[in-house]
Amino acid sequence: MQPPWLDRAAYPFVSHALDVDGGAMHYIDEGVGEPILFVHGTPTWSFLYRHLIQALRTEYRCIAPDHIGFGLSAKPPGWGYRFADHGANLATLIERLGLGRFTLVAHDLGGPIALSYALDHPEQVARLVLFNTFMWPLEGAFAVPAVGKLFGGPIGRFLYLRLNASARALLPMVYGDRRKLTPQIHRQYLAPFPRPADRHGMYAFAQQMAAGAPWCAGLWERRAALTRIPTRLIWGMRDPAFGPAYLDRWRELLPEAEVLELPGAGHLVQEEAPTEALSVLRHFLAAVPV
Repeated sequence: MQPPWLDRAAYPFVSHALDVDGGAMHYIDEGVGEPILFVHGTPTWSFLYRHLIQALRTEYRCIAPDHIGFGLSAKPPGWGYRFADHGANLATLIERLGLGRFTLVAHDLGGPIALSYALDHPEQVARLVLFNTFMWPLEGAFAVPAVGKLFGGPIGRFLYLRLNASARALLPMVYGDRRKLTPQIHRQYLAPFPRPADRHGMYAFAQQMAAGAPWCAGLWERRAALTRIPTRLIWGMRDPAFGPAYLDRWRELLPEAEVLELPGAGHLVQEEAPTEALSVLRHFLAAVPV
């Protein structure tokens, strides 16, 4: 199941697959102990969490899926790829693996997907860790200007499907320090999408930033359920996508959450500052019992 381009030194994990809506969902399941579920966004995949998983798997059970359309999972061109579709698949994974109570870690557009489960089953989420993400409609002060006109039209379709713009061009732009995106690491984010037919998941996520607003509004209406879950916020402050304004909104909702601000990091904290993120995670896991 692991392709020849995969850097097995950087990603030394055993691959598993679960049949879900849309096809085979790839995931890794490393270590034993209290479960930690890592949920990625776009255009990333479970590779994003490799540093954290390698360090934590000696003490915890670390599970990281690839959404349908990403990483080593199936990439069916005709599937729905809505937030709700990915949320249903994540729920299937959690239930099939029998995780019980677990720590939930989410990033980027993985936030609305992961948090939909937390809102539906708050009793199962023992701890919550959020990296540069959101759970509300991207409207008003949080609107992304190009979403409606660009992503939803023929130009966006061409950029995403023909040119692989999300992984090729946008990914480097959200780094705080682009020097940390080496050619070797960038290859691991480009290689899962070799053909236009493999890029529908990324394009659909771009569309969901606008089209998914009603679903996100429904999540935000139920946001009070998250206030009962111990939470840590780990934020790259140089993120041009989900920057300080997003962190401020989370602080308003979760005033008791401890926050790690990383002034030099951009959107991909797990790539740019894994040591700092790991330190917070270890302390949080030890301080808050399941």
